[in-house]
Amino acid sequence: MKTGKAMLADGTVWAAHCERASGFVDRLRGLLGRPRTAPDSALLIDRCGSVHTVGMRFPIDLVFVDRQWRIVRVTAAVPPGRLMVNGGWRAAMVYEAEAGRLPLSRLETGVTLQWREGVPECGVPR
Repeated sequence: MKTGKAMLADGTVWAAHCERASGFVDRLRGLLGRPRTAPDSALLIDRCGSVHTVGMRFPIDLVFVDRQWRIVRVTAAVPPGRLMVNGGWRAAMVYEAEAGRLPLSRLETGVTLQWREGVPECGVPR
């Protein structure tokens, strides 16, 4: 998996440590089965418009973005056991993070996030 960081359009780092799941198995797994995550870490899942939390060990925050990296939905503290959380018809990718690990206060529909590849280490345990 590639590593990087997520930034707001003004250059503020939102998630300093991200992994990007592009392959089928990595996208299918998401954060499922992983231990609790480090602060400032997230997982970006490509080609993903909805997620489930069946089998998750902890609640997660979800930030769905479209192909232009604009936020289309923010859902906080989704508990384990949900069959589906949909990002809407425009959602193309989703950031998953352990609930409360990243600030959601500056994120709202229409805000643009940017992906920057190349962080030397990642806070999302495998």
